[in-house]
Amino acid sequence: MDVALARPQVSGFYDKPTGAIQYVVADQATKRCAIIDPILDFDEKSGATATTNADILLDFVSEQGLSVEWILDTHPHADHFSAAHYLREKTGAPTAIGDRVVDVQNLWKAIYNWPDFPADGSQWDRLFGEGETFTVGTLPVKVLFSPGHTLASITYVIGDAAFVHDTLFMPDSGTARTDFPGGSAARLWRSIQDILALPDEMRLFVGHDYQAGGREPLWESTVAIQK
Repeated sequence: MDVALARPQVSGFYDKPTGAIQYVVADQATKRCAIIDPILDFDEKSGATATTNADILLDFVSEQGLSVEWILDTHPHADHFSAAHYLREKTGAPTAIGDRVVDVQNLWKAIYNWPDFPADGSQWDRLFGEGETFTVGTLPVKVLFSPGHTLASITYVIGDAAFVHDTLFMPDSGTARTDFPGGSAARLWRSIQDILALPDEMRLFVGHDYQAGGREPLWESTVAIQK
């Protein structure tokens, strides 16, 4: 697979409370798209959830005349819930995450003493392994296993765009934290080297931005810039 041949249309949606970016990645030829890391809104004071962010994504997809083919998570998030299940109900598209999510689930199952929790990844429709390939419309997609931030983190390489979740941030913000259970700075370093081995012109889309120095939020870089 030559990942540099195809160029998807990438639209980022910034959530200021969490500093997280959600993505709609579209194949212009077929009008098929994937939604990456959608957010289910959560109010910490009341414990209530809402679908404001997810509905913005759905409105955008409708306005652009797109058909959702995949709903993709890069890893289990510590700062927000995933809206993947809600979006599956609304679109019928399958949900997916990396297969090492099972390791994270078993870790948290023990920490929270929750013996009945089904730590088998069954909350998603598809679990991707390292190096697996699939398509979004005609766009080739490859899965890179890139742990360090979490045990289960993966990167989706879609055409000339790589969605690197919390492995790298914009160059003025550094790299991901590794102090969660199962995190590893050494493993994160190796994951970053794998990402930087991609072609220099590869576009990199980060999972968070914390507006260093008070600037406007940014989420697109390249391998060359990160080097």
